[in-house]
Amino acid sequence: MLQLLQYPKIKQAVLEMKLNELLGIKYPLIQGAMANIATAKFAATISKIGALGIIAAGAMKPEELETAIIECINLTDRPFGVNLMLMNPYCEAMVDVIIKYQNNIKVVTTGAGNPVALIPQLKEAGILVAPVIPSVALAKRVAKAGADFLIVEGTEAGGHVGELTTMALVPQVVEAVDIPVVAAGGIASGKQIIAAYALGAIGVQVGTCLLVADECEIHQNYKDVLVRAKDTSTMVTGRAAGVPVRVYKNKMAREYANLENAGKTREELEYLTLGALRKAIFDGDVDNGSVMIGQVAGMIKELKPARQIIEELFDETKAEFHRLKEMF
Repeated sequence: MLQLLQYPKIKQAVLEMKLNELLGIKYPLIQGAMANIATAKFAATISKIGALGIIAAGAMKPEELETAIIECINLTDRPFGVNLMLMNPYCEAMVDVIIKYQNNIKVVTTGAGNPVALIPQLKEAGILVAPVIPSVALAKRVAKAGADFLIVEGTEAGGHVGELTTMALVPQVVEAVDIPVVAAGGIASGKQIIAAYALGAIGVQVGTCLLVADECEIHQNYKDVLVRAKDTSTMVTGRAAGVPVRVYKNKMAREYANLENAGKTREELEYLTLGALRKAIFDGDVDNGSVMIGQVAGMIKELKPARQIIEELFDETKAEFHRLKEMF
């Protein structure tokens, strides 16, 4: 507490904020927006447990997103959110769809781009905006533009990633902005949640550890990869092309890396990954598909109901807090 007193009052208030209170949920946890995985049904499942479920709009068209939002509304009366992938050409139209359901959608998270142009319209509709950011520079820009809080994601995460680790990035962003920070990337245990709090975060976003939930409707082969995974089972492809993605180290990933090292163009590399994510998720081709998982995959040993995963995370968080309290 003595260290907190060194901060200006606004910074101290931010550090003492709680994500669950901000969002009106039980657990300070946001479900990651995993493309083709974070469906309306899965988001509703997570929200009913007491965390914040997120519908991943991904490459959807506006009418598909509206269908998903309506489905989620029909499945739960608990808060949920929508993630916009800013590379989607229909992004502006999707904002219109989201605002149509402004009384039902609590939060919009964004990824794969700069959301500054979309923030005023969403905030005017009373929707909280939480960009996923990989750097201090972008954190400052979106905070200045009016973002309500940030999801600061380290390179340990699965899928599209930046350069910095969660341990290095989160405290730098906390120091640089005066809005709340949620930590993401490399979180699959109560110990890691405690670490996120220690770094200045008010809650966490998780993805990889929820992939083994019974309710997660991905192919069984994808889940089996997670259960078998080791600490070194992932790699990042696409850094040279400017599109870094953390995936399972399979045949496709190794071939991609070889082509990348040979100096192939971005277009040639994209041909290899065309449809690869859907191939893994729906067809179960975990050799030639893109199996997006984070570095915590090596910590995941069994399939469980989503409720059990989340409850165990926070049971361990409390136990770890009391253990550390006794040490000081």
